[in-house]
Amino acid sequence: MIECLFLGTGGARYVVARQLRASGGILLKSISGPKTYLLLLDPGPGALIQLAKQKIYPEKISYLLVTHKHLDHSADLNILADAITEGGFKKRGTLFITDEALREGILLNYLRDCLKEIVILKERKEYEVDGFSFCTTGPLLHNAEIYGIIFHLPSKRKIGIIGDTAFFEGLIEEFIGCDYLIVNLVRYEPKKEVLHLSVPDLKGLLKSLNPKLTIITHFGMTMLKAGPERLAKALSEELGLKVISAYDGMRYLFE
Repeated sequence: MIECLFLGTGGARYVVARQLRASGGILLKSISGPKTYLLLLDPGPGALIQLAKQKIYPEKISYLLVTHKHLDHSADLNILADAITEGGFKKRGTLFITDEALREGILLNYLRDCLKEIVILKERKEYEVDGFSFCTTGPLLHNAEIYGIIFHLPSKRKIGIIGDTAFFEGLIEEFIGCDYLIVNLVRYEPKKEVLHLSVPDLKGLLKSLNPKLTIITHFGMTMLKAGPERLAKALSEELGLKVISAYDGMRYLFE
């Protein structure tokens, strides 16, 4: 089982800058018998604060996964690397990160040696660590190196994470077979120069993929104005599929 805790559901610069929604990313807890493992996906601005609000100690986190270099996905990476390693005194924690993001310097040099391991994400590659098994898709369409992430559950079901991307030919094929989807839905309507998914894009994806459940998150201003909860309900009714809108602090258990 994997439990997802949404430490933030805000996306895009204005929403993040004003903190109209929190932007701490998603904490995944793998529950395997008596043991649990924590992976923090995209520790954006305020991730550390949101963990504190949930009374979760960062040194309990085993893995950090940064999908791409943009600040709303990585701003708290350094403070978390420092916290996980207790100021560098304990060498622990594995960071999964794209080559571009690492070369960009979003992780400070002095912290690189503090972490136990840094793993460079590559397209269409399998990764397996204590508590988690996941793979990457091919490149998504964004103005940064980024791949989709697909987590494998012990039940053989799959959770597809569709991060920041514009819709493109081939996106549907990357997530075929996913039972669950978590989708970054920044825009209400498409805008040509903005490389993010919109509501019409999502409709096309869901009609083709037919997932058991879709959770939308990472909302920009146009989504907040439209009302994510109302839109999720309307999509569920229109498509005959289960679509829910994440909110800050929401937990969901995937089995």
